Amino acid sequence: MQMQENFSLKAHNTFGVDAKARYFIEVHSTEELIEALNHSKTNTLPLLFLGGGSNILLTKDFEGLAIKLSLKGIHEDFINDNEVLVTAKAGENWHEFVRFCLEKNYGGLENLSLIPGNVGTSPMQNIGAYGTEIKDTFVNCTVLNLENLQLETFNLEQCRFGYRDSVFKQQGKGKYVILDVAFKLTRKDHHIKTEYGAIQSELEHLGIEKPTIQDVSRAVINIRQSKLPDPKEIGNAGSFFKNPTIPLPQFEQLKEKFPQIPGYANGDFVKVPAGWLIEQCGWKGKQIGNVASHKLQALVIINATGNATGKEIFDFSSMIIDSVNEKFGIELEREVNII
Repeated sequence: MQMQENFSLKAHNTFGVDAKARYFIEVHSTEELIEALNHSKTNTLPLLFLGGGSNILLTKDFEGLAIKLSLKGIHEDFINDNEVLVTAKAGENWHEFVRFCLEKNYGGLENLSLIPGNVGTSPMQNIGAYGTEIKDTFVNCTVLNLENLQLETFNLEQCRFGYRDSVFKQQGKGKYVILDVAFKLTRKDHHIKTEYGAIQSELEHLGIEKPTIQDVSRAVINIRQSKLPDPKEIGNAGSFFKNPTIPLPQFEQLKEKFPQIPGYANGDFVKVPAGWLIEQCGWKGKQIGNVASHKLQALVIINATGNATGKEIFDFSSMIIDSVNEKFGIELEREVNII
């Protein structure tokens, strides 16, 4: 375990922003993490925890200690003939973890294929896609309390999962580090979800009538690859904004003015696709300086030239927020964590 100074974080955030950390260390165990934290307390350094770097935007150099969490390992506990508890360490790549489960024929995470990032950050924003969120299979996670350096376990209820939200983004923000996450998955009686988005049509395109969980994963991967840029090729953090949820009366008023506006009702509220709102404001494919909205998915902001600063990306997102608010009276919320 080696502490490095003035360390570039370019390779540790999927936007590819070249911000520096005053100090940087990579840890591979809970013991190494506690050792690094004791050092930071001694020197009263602010902390930045890095997983896959897929949900952060570094707007400036970080004047503290950046800790890369590289805890690895997957453990299986068979519950019964149809259920298995699979626990993955925080540093496991999310998609590789999903692939591991699919190879074992464990069902429940297939709709979450190809989501960037690591397992440890998945509960923070309750990652979700194509009709599934991790709260659907989540059992618990082990965390390190940063105040007393004691291990604690958070169950489903304690995590207070919401839409791209959890206790770790609210009351518990900055208080805990997630070390591992456990999921209850199926071994044979799988619940196949194909009704959301373009999954059914993609399965038809593939000529599949009775899909397996592996088929669903393949369809999701095909859809994502057709719409979303690969962070390894062009810097991005996936969906930059949350889909806003507005009161039903407000949606009905907007429907009168914009008959084509899509919405997904949920009780007295309606979820409106942020990508559609952004596209209607003329941002899809638009580039300003080093930053652009992706040509195939307006919800994704990209480091178009590879030379964008975090501030440029943040300012670009602010312009999108202002224009959507001006046209629709809806204020978009950033899904990406701003550092």
